[in-house]
Amino acid sequence: MKIICIGQNYRTDNTTVPEKPLFFMKPETSMVVRNRPFFVPDFSKELYYEIELVLHINKVGKCIQPRFAHTYYDAIALGLDFTAMDVLRQCKEQGLPWETAKAFDYSAPIGEFIKKEELGDLNNLHFQLMKNGECVQDGNSSEMIFNFDNIISYVSQYVTLKMGDLIFTGTPAGAGPAKINDFLEGYLNGTRRLRCRIK
Repeated sequence: MKIICIGQNYRTDNTTVPEKPLFFMKPETSMVVRNRPFFVPDFSKELYYEIELVLHINKVGKCIQPRFAHTYYDAIALGLDFTAMDVLRQCKEQGLPWETAKAFDYSAPIGEFIKKEELGDLNNLHFQLMKNGECVQDGNSSEMIFNFDNIISYVSQYVTLKMGDLIFTGTPAGAGPAKINDFLEGYLNGTRRLRCRIK
């Protein structure tokens, strides 16, 4: 399986609107499941969190048309895209790839998946990230520049989607620093679906 991440996909987090979805990859070793803690890597002193809606791909697809894209995912979860911002800054300055800042081990904690039929209007999913009891990110799928179907269709033009693949669909405004002993909680439509202690 692979993890595909979409960047710059919320109107609340952009001054300019990209013409096409931007995406990058994380390996399977980025996953953290069952609300296990996240351990800050020793190569970064500036770790940032990003809360995102995550799609679970349920069948193989290539060059998927937007009108069929809704049949290629069956569940949605909340996920955290952790970024080593100090490393990312160096990569950008030197024109290097971003993998060391974005795709490192355990950089993608993922909560429980909920069947999409149980979530109501998928174009109106409200989600929040709480840090130590304070809301730091507040988003809604209605604010996405590229919706779920657009994302699946676009990505599949370049990368074959397979059963079990995950797509992180972008983060709203409010991404910020996480430090040791912080406690992060993700809420989807008012229900806590993700917990992550920083260690």
